[in-house]
Amino acid sequence: MHDLVIRGGMVVDGTGAPPRRADVAVDGDKISAVGDIAAKGRREIDATGLIVTPGWVDIHTHYDGQATWDAVMGPSSWHGVTTAIMGNCGVGFAPVRADAHDFLIELMEGVEDIPGSALAEGIDWKWETFPEYLDALESKKRTIDVGVHVPHASVRAYVLGERCNTDYEPNADEIAQMAEIVREGVIAGALGFSTSRTLLHKDLKGVHMPGTFAGSDEMLALGLSMKGLKHGVFEMVSDHLGDDDEWMWVKGFANETNLPVTLVATSAGAYQGDKMYNIAEEARAHGMDIRPQIAGRPTGILQGLTSSFNVFSGHPTYRRDIAPLPLEEKVAMMRRPEVREALLSEESAMRGGGMADPNALLFHVFPLGDNPNYEPDREGSVGGMAEAAGVAPMEMMYDLLLRDGGRELFYQPLGGYFTYNFDFFRKNMQHPNVLFGLSDGGAHCGVIADAGMPTFILTHWARDRVKGEKFPLEFLVRKLTSDTAKAYGLNDRGQLKEGLLADINVIDFERLRLFRPEAVYDLPAGGRRLVQRAEGYRYTVKSGEVTFEDGEHTGALPGGLVRGGREAVILEHA
Repeated sequence: MHDLVIRGGMVVDGTGAPPRRADVAVDGDKISAVGDIAAKGRREIDATGLIVTPGWVDIHTHYDGQATWDAVMGPSSWHGVTTAIMGNCGVGFAPVRADAHDFLIELMEGVEDIPGSALAEGIDWKWETFPEYLDALESKKRTIDVGVHVPHASVRAYVLGERCNTDYEPNADEIAQMAEIVREGVIAGALGFSTSRTLLHKDLKGVHMPGTFAGSDEMLALGLSMKGLKHGVFEMVSDHLGDDDEWMWVKGFANETNLPVTLVATSAGAYQGDKMYNIAEEARAHGMDIRPQIAGRPTGILQGLTSSFNVFSGHPTYRRDIAPLPLEEKVAMMRRPEVREALLSEESAMRGGGMADPNALLFHVFPLGDNPNYEPDREGSVGGMAEAAGVAPMEMMYDLLLRDGGRELFYQPLGGYFTYNFDFFRKNMQHPNVLFGLSDGGAHCGVIADAGMPTFILTHWARDRVKGEKFPLEFLVRKLTSDTAKAYGLNDRGQLKEGLLADINVIDFERLRLFRPEAVYDLPAGGRRLVQRAEGYRYTVKSGEVTFEDGEHTGALPGGLVRGGREAVILEHA
C-alpha cells in the first residue's frame, strides 16, 4: 500500500513530454511510481478531469525576512510554488553585525518595498554569519522549501561598514574578505551569490545600494570565489545587460568556473528589439550557462486607492487631505464635488517619468476588474475609455478610482508593452537559455502583486491568449519546474519521476484563474501588502504531504531549507 495515490489525472510531468493519463504514487517524501498503479493508497486523490504537475520552482523571490516568521509563505504557496529562492537582487539579512540591523531593514524597504516596521517586528536576528542564517532558516518548518543567495549588499556592509554604499573603493584585502564570506556561504549551502547594478535600487534615503558601482575586479573576485565548487549560481540585476565591459567579465566568470549565471534586465532597452534574445543566443552558441530571466508579462505598477500610488498621489489636496485616510473615508472625501474639482485642477508634484504627461500615461494604464486581463488593447486603457467617452483621461481615472468602493486597481506595465501585445515576451520565453523568473514574491508590497506569475503563465499562455500564438501546456510546465530547478542544481525536484521529491500540483485547469489583487494588513505590526488569490488549485503536495486543498492550508508544514549541493540526486541533464 502506498502513502498517497493521485489517480486518473492528466500528468504533465515537467520533462516537456505531452500530457498523458496516469496515476502518481507517493511513499514518504518521494514519488514511488508513475503509470497504471493497482495498489491502493492510504489516501487517494481522484484527479479525473484534472492536470497533475510538479510543484513550481520560483527562482526570484524576496521572502528573506518573511521566511523567518511565516510558516505559510503566501502568496507564493497559494499559487502552487513548492520551492522559492530568495536573496535575489543583492539584498538580504546576512551576514550582519549587531549594529547594522536597521541599515539592512531600510535597504530592503527601499529596494523591495517591504514595510520596515514589519521586518523590524518580525525578524529575531538569531544570526550574524551567513551559515548561522541558514541554520536559522533550517530550524523553522513551512509549507514550502526555501533556498537563498549570498547577497552582495549585506557582504559589503559587513566588511566595509558605513563606507559600503559610498564612492570608497575597497582595497585588495577587503575584496578578499568579501570573497571569503561568499565562498563560506555557498559551501554552507547558499545556492549562489546575487548582486544589483541598477540605478533603480536605492535605500530609504535615496542612496544607491551597496555594490551598484562596484568595479569589475570586485565583481569578478566575488564570483570567482565559487570556483571549484559543484554548485553556485551568479545572479545579477543590471541596467547594462550586454554592454561590452560587463559582458566581458560575465563571460569570463562563466568560462572560468563553468558555473551558471542568471541575468535580470532593468533598462527599457532590454525589452525592445532583440537584445535579450541575442544575449541568450550568444551564450547558447558558445556553450556558456548564461541565462537571462524573464517574467510572463511586464512587471506592472498597480495604481489605486489601496496601493501606494495613483496619478493623483502627487496632487497637494490628495497628499494633504486624502492620503492619510482609511479607504472608506478616502472614497467619501473624493465623492465631494469640490474635492473632485480641486484635484482635477491641480498639478502633481511628481513630474518625472510618465508623470510628466499623466494624460498620455493613462493610455498605458488599465483597470483590472474582477477578471484581470494583462494583455489589453489600447481601447481598454483609461485613456482609451476616456477617448471613447469624450472626456479627459484624468477625469476618467478619477471616476474609475472610486469604482467598487475604491478597491479597483489599475495595471501600468513597465517596459515592453509599447505595441499593446506580448509578442516580445513570447519570443524570449521560448529561447532555451531563458529562465522564467521575476515573480518577486514577498516584495513590492505596496505597488506590485506578481507572486501569482506561475498561475498567470499557465492560464494566459496555454489557454486564454487571443492576441497571438500560445504555448503548449507541457512546455510551460517544464519551464516552471525542471528548467528552473536544474538551473540551480536542484535535481531532486521539478519532474514527476520515480525517486524525486513528491512536490505536486493537482489543478482544475479549466477553472484556474486569478482574482483582482487586494490589500491585506497581515504582516507584523499590521503591515500592508498587495496579494493576488487564485482558484483552481485543487491540491498542492509538498514532500508527500498535502499542504493546500482548494486554496486552504491544511496545517501541514513539510517544507524547510534546501542547501545547495546537499540534497540533489543525479539526473541526466537536458
